Amino acid sequence: DFEASFIRLIDKVTNGSRIEINQTGTTLYYQPGLLYGGSLEHDCSPSRGIGYYLESLLCLAPFMKHPLKIVLRGVTNDQVDPSVDVLKATALPLLKKFGIDGESLEIKINRRGMPPKGGGEILFSCPVKKVLQPVQFTDPGKIKRIRGTAYSVRVSPQMANRMVESARGILNKFLPDIYIHTDHMKGVSSGKSPGFGICLTAETINGTILSAELASNPQGQGTAVLPEELGQNCAKLLLEEVYR
Repeated sequence: DFEASFIRLIDKVTNGSRIEINQTGTTLYYQPGLLYGGSLEHDCSPSRGIGYYLESLLCLAPFMKHPLKIVLRGVTNDQVDPSVDVLKATALPLLKKFGIDGESLEIKINRRGMPPKGGGEILFSCPVKKVLQPVQFTDPGKIKRIRGTAYSVRVSPQMANRMVESARGILNKFLPDIYIHTDHMKGVSSGKSPGFGICLTAETINGTILSAELASNPQGQGTAVLPEELGQNCAKLLLEEVYR
């Protein structure tokens, strides 16, 4: 279902694509059309995160005929795909290096949605850029600061604070400049399922951004995770990423 949803999304942003799927759903004939863009909306399948759809849009968006402005609905943070927070923190600065910038390049999280039911909503907009700047980007540089977001939806707001404290407990040994803000969404903007998670990014003096993230198990699946463990494990994942 999520692949079918992805094909429908590609069909929306293009003009003149031909798509044929056989009856058993085992072969796909796809003839690409023109990248058209414009203002669109799409409901993503809740079995995969919005990140799954957003990754390909990030690659295609600068080359559309009209600036892309799309609202995607579904799961914003899960354990499978890169979350919207991570793509916002890592992919957008990377696009800026290639000369794609301006106020209209943004990913805005209107609502968070956790699996299994989702209910999140984001707005992604990107200007048109016909030519990219060439980039020489080989030296990652040394880490200068760590930023992050701890979010909680339909659970106690205290969960986010507990994750922040445990993550800082590990990261403060290495670096003083750490800022992890908490994001507790209420009411309509908290989606349909409870959950919490944390996303950390480390930035270097050359503007390289490394990221790590973890989310709690979906409601009714697996064992319950303590926010302290989640925070610690995410901090360790980030250190692992820096080590590599």
